[in-house]
Amino acid sequence: MHKQQYHSINAIFHVVEEKLKNYPKIVRIFQNCYANALEQTVKSMVDGTSYVITGDIPAMWLRDSAAQLRPYLPAAKDDPALTGVLTGLSKRQFQYILIDPYANAFNEEENGQCWEQDITGQNGWVWERKYETDSLCYPLQFAYLIWKNTGCTDQFDAAFREGAGKILEVFCREQRHEEKSPYRFIRQNTYFTDTLSREGKGALVKSGIGMTWSGFRPSDDACTYGYLVPSNMFAVVVLGYLEEIADNVLKDPKLQKEAVELKQRIYEGIETYGITKTEEFGEVYAYETDGYGQFLLMDDANVPSLLSMEYLGYKGKKEAVAAQTRKMVLSEANPYYYAGSKGSGIGSSHTPVNHVWPIALAMEGLTAGTKEEKLKMLCVLANADGGTGMMHESFHVNDDKKYTREWFSWANAMFSELVLEYCGYPVLR
Repeated sequence: MHKQQYHSINAIFHVVEEKLKNYPKIVRIFQNCYANALEQTVKSMVDGTSYVITGDIPAMWLRDSAAQLRPYLPAAKDDPALTGVLTGLSKRQFQYILIDPYANAFNEEENGQCWEQDITGQNGWVWERKYETDSLCYPLQFAYLIWKNTGCTDQFDAAFREGAGKILEVFCREQRHEEKSPYRFIRQNTYFTDTLSREGKGALVKSGIGMTWSGFRPSDDACTYGYLVPSNMFAVVVLGYLEEIADNVLKDPKLQKEAVELKQRIYEGIETYGITKTEEFGEVYAYETDGYGQFLLMDDANVPSLLSMEYLGYKGKKEAVAAQTRKMVLSEANPYYYAGSKGSGIGSSHTPVNHVWPIALAMEGLTAGTKEEKLKMLCVLANADGGTGMMHESFHVNDDKKYTREWFSWANAMFSELVLEYCGYPVLR
């Protein structure tokens, strides 16, 4: 699957070369990153779907695969062949959701391969069964964005309709995790961030507060408290997308009504239980809460994050709370904010101390208010490639040659998306 077969991508390359002609390194890295996903991570399947590996791990994450192919949405508008690749991924995502809506990563076929032999309801299709709310949000978002950017509705097939119903069921059930959830996850002989407490049930949360529970973060690390606020924000946004799809495409008033009602319950839960007051910043959104009054004030590099609120499309009741939250997470008040000579930004508990993630730097650029700020972040990213011409999972703030993961397609995609937005190719939503 070579980029040359897509005329729209070649046209974009020419525009980027012209608009960033004074920044040849940014152009070169963009060309490497933008070509990489199509050439190296996508496999066209005999059933017409697309299987997308995450990079150096031979499995498909629901979250990562959507993020990896998102930068091709602007190009797909005028390229039916590329649109077919994107709809192929969407269809495969919903096939997987029907196999197991609690799993986060899947095999190409039912071969029994997995990250670990965990104590959970794992089957031969599942590479890993960490339940992450965002893993169900991303497929809804991706299907919607294909429609909005290309006009294509082929992805809204019977599997989508059934899968959307499964997502609503899981989100509703996990609003009362303590009483109703069958989900358990135990990984033996591992770090506490890689398993759930209380015999696989996770830390105690208050039921019925509106938000929906998540076992793990988009970093694949366990939640400290079960209500992961950025993922609930993402759920609100994609339930709005589902409402629009049900109304305008599927013509399904029942599905539309269910999406609207669930969206409103989660939204009220966030705005009521997800905000706390700090002395330095005033009212801010917490990263996680348990509903009983305990809050985790931080942000993680992986998306959804508090930093990505605007990017996702979440709007709370008070604009000031979002602004104060952004100020907090981009400061040392965030325990995963690191500063150094090669860059300053948000890292993760998933990687070593003093390691910043290009995903978070790209997100800082994508949510910046001016083109000058966006270009500044592109320059930081281009100068922190470790000499490889590609992005990585994370790099040391004082030495970009100390990085994690040689090949991480999601980071390449986020860099590409920032370049595209800067050059006039935003993803429409």
